[in-house]
Amino acid sequence: MRNIIKTLSLGVALILSPAAMAETIAITGGKVVVGDGRAPMENANVIMKDGVIIAVGANVAVPAGAKTVDAKGKWVTPGIFAGFSRVGLVEIGAVRQTNDSRSGGSDFSAGLDVSTSIDPFRSPIAVNRAAGVTRAVVAPASGGKIFAGQGAIADLGDDFDPITKARAFQFVELGERGAGIAGGSRSASHLLFKASLQEAQRYAVGNESFDDDLLTIQDAKALLPVINGKTRLLVHVEGANDILRVLDLKREFPKLSLVLVGASEGWRVADKIAAAKVPVIASALNDLPSGFESLAATQSNYGRMKRAGVELAIGMIDDRDAHQLRYTPQYAGNLVSLNKVPRASGISWDEAFAAISYMPAKIMGVANKHGSLQVNRAADVVIWDGDPLELSTNVESVYIDGKEQSLSNRQSKLRERYRNPVEGSLPKAYDR
Repeated sequence: MRNIIKTLSLGVALILSPAAMAETIAITGGKVVVGDGRAPMENANVIMKDGVIIAVGANVAVPAGAKTVDAKGKWVTPGIFAGFSRVGLVEIGAVRQTNDSRSGGSDFSAGLDVSTSIDPFRSPIAVNRAAGVTRAVVAPASGGKIFAGQGAIADLGDDFDPITKARAFQFVELGERGAGIAGGSRSASHLLFKASLQEAQRYAVGNESFDDDLLTIQDAKALLPVINGKTRLLVHVEGANDILRVLDLKREFPKLSLVLVGASEGWRVADKIAAAKVPVIASALNDLPSGFESLAATQSNYGRMKRAGVELAIGMIDDRDAHQLRYTPQYAGNLVSLNKVPRASGISWDEAFAAISYMPAKIMGVANKHGSLQVNRAADVVIWDGDPLELSTNVESVYIDGKEQSLSNRQSKLRERYRNPVEGSLPKAYDR
């Protein structure tokens, strides 16, 4: 039988033998979290083959010849699915040559495709992978225009082929930031938003009045699937009034597949968000007003929106979103801890883990393949030595698409280098 050759995006051919492709791995005896809001299962098995989950449960038999991984006394969960990030786009934020998150000098906006900039060699990829993050929503940042471009869903695997889904959504800035970009007022940003969609519609029908000074042809093409609802539109807003105005846009353009990002004051209008059936990728723990649009920020924001029936996931916009996705389980755990704070609104443990696994995948339309330990889903699996939402817990193993990943990264190498320093003939910088 011939070997199977997978050509990676960098032009490198990875040769996989049929035997390697067909390897069955059984993770046995662990406390298994499916990730979709169900309670953990004690002493359960997870079976994966050919990069997908083929069986999960307490009474699942281990197939003959399977490679067995003993997880007794450990937790087994789906990989963390980061609901919003800029991972892979930034190495050092202040060094322009290593920051591909925004394109402020470009003539293009909505047509920009962030998938061409996601760099699997950036150190935050390996750092966050070692902390159990296996996939992420990766969004561009807005430069000189309210439309930042097309975001992607990426995996953090070590195969250097990070794109799970290119052009997965369009990202737009409204609220305070959008107002500043558009000319200084929310009126300007909303008019620009509506005019851009209208120009895209004119382009679609070949209208000769199409204004290419407002929108390039490439940008118009990128907005067409947004207008017809085939591509999600992630809108960054924080203030309650801004959220309401975005919901108004939903009524004006009814086919828009809207997702709110941030929503620090979402609790104030949670019933309106729920009624509009618009999901939210929320900043979990904004409790201080970082600007006038978030004066009503509270740690109970997430819990109150959840109680109102809003579909929610946790994201990290403007919160170390290029480097520290590994904080995501901590944020989820803190939402659980709020249940012990008088008059605060928290969520259950099961809801919290779903908020960083199944729910981001569901909101982004990929839950049929990612975000939970269910049959026929991608085998993104993490083994922890304890409760994954506790700070003291460590990751022991990470699998992405059924392949065990290296946990080595720049931080771990530096730790080992200086754990027991000894004097050598050359400075450490020369020591490999």
